[in-house]
Amino acid sequence: MSASTAPAAPASRATRPRRTSSTATQVLFDAPGPKGRARIALLSILSSVAILAVIGLGLWQFQKNGQLDPNKWVVYLRADYLAFLGRGLLGTLKVTAVAAVVAFPFGLLLALARLSRFGALSRAATVWIEFFRGIPMLLVVYAFLLALPAYGVTVPRFWMLVIPMILVSAATTAEVFRAGIKAVDIGQHEAAAAIGLGRRDALISVILPQAVRLVLPSLILALVTLLKDSTLGYVVSYNELQFQGKTMVSITRYLVQTYVVVSVIYIALNFLLTRIALALDARMKARASAS
Repeated sequence: MSASTAPAAPASRATRPRRTSSTATQVLFDAPGPKGRARIALLSILSSVAILAVIGLGLWQFQKNGQLDPNKWVVYLRADYLAFLGRGLLGTLKVTAVAAVVAFPFGLLLALARLSRFGALSRAATVWIEFFRGIPMLLVVYAFLLALPAYGVTVPRFWMLVIPMILVSAATTAEVFRAGIKAVDIGQHEAAAAIGLGRRDALISVILPQAVRLVLPSLILALVTLLKDSTLGYVVSYNELQFQGKTMVSITRYLVQTYVVVSVIYIALNFLLTRIALALDARMKARASAS
């Protein structure tokens, strides 16, 4: 056989093209062409100009009405005001942490129950999850605040907020865990069975550790949701950050300034949690591509 007709040697592992992350995005949409990119750039510019115009108009209105007066802002640098907001921030972090510590393991149990081979257990878990996923958390808070006390059931204000956060978050987190468990490659189940592990041992030792690593960024983003849900503390008069801001408005009479400061604190916390989630996601993708 001549050199010109010899079959090509199989590509070595090192020279085979690797899958890139863009393959996944191509499933959702096609890469835009030159006209599409130009249109996207134009729309982005117009949107940015419109947003800046709205912000400028808002600042102009604030200036016109004296809301940008420095004397109305420097008060938030006072030690007593900072301490007041700090107590609210501490309350927000406390309810968020307690809710997450309980809701995430509870969500895992609900996911396992929904995946159970026992039909009654699976159906009960499904009803629980779908009910609390579909109901607004505010209604659950009102149930603890207004409905249950009518039947003689009362709980401290802290738990009036935390228990609804747990119930709703656990239901949504259960679906995150269930998706993570189902995302583990079937070969992992087969490998565990091949070395003699039963279904329970394989789940505990092989499947769950991988599933938790897969959903870890989503769990951190769930913390962002819990952090925002904690703002419902004002309904039960729990001293979290939003409630402290409301109280400060009644003290200073500076509504705009107070809620801008409170909003900046929330944005900073959510931004920090989001960056942690993105960093973990990038790290796990790098590990997956290297393996």
